[in-house]
Amino acid sequence: MNRRTKIVAVAAAVLLTLGAGGVAVASGNDAPALAAATVKEAAALTGTAKLYRPAGDDITFSFDAHLAAKDNKDPEAATGTFRFSHYKGGKGGYAVAKVDCLVTGGKVAVVTGVVTETDVEGFRNKRVGVSVHDLGRHDRLGYSWMTRGQTTELPPCQSMPPFEKVLPGTGDFTVLPWQIDYPTE
Repeated sequence: MNRRTKIVAVAAAVLLTLGAGGVAVASGNDAPALAAATVKEAAALTGTAKLYRPAGDDITFSFDAHLAAKDNKDPEAATGTFRFSHYKGGKGGYAVAKVDCLVTGGKVAVVTGVVTETDVEGFRNKRVGVSVHDLGRHDRLGYSWMTRGQTTELPPCQSMPPFEKVLPGTGDFTVLPWQIDYPTE
């Protein structure tokens, strides 16, 4: 067995020993450029897109939200951030929210978070929710602040349906479907 074959065999054995949730790192002169790593998540929402606005508004949403496999039954243990901004004619604002809940089903995700950074006072320290439908090049998106006059605090994992169209060529959202492990009898 040559050195490269030994490295690959050892890496495969480590992966089999650790299972899907483990991490293996290959090293040596003949090792692949990227280390072999497997990280299992229960759910995820990632990507960036601009909304379609014929009037020229620049509205962008970016997501980096994750639910670890160990937290599969607790969507409120999700981590990460999401960012949104709306500018037109040199005016507008942005907000960054710390994720506090993530639920996905098929290619649809709902994420909520509390705004931690913004230049729009109305969003500061408020929970906001966003929904995404991952349709490849035709993604859709919805957001909780669509309705004006909201007087109650938004609960975790709540938002409007994905009613907005994403600007063609900008949608790259990826939704990792949530797989709940139900007990068997």
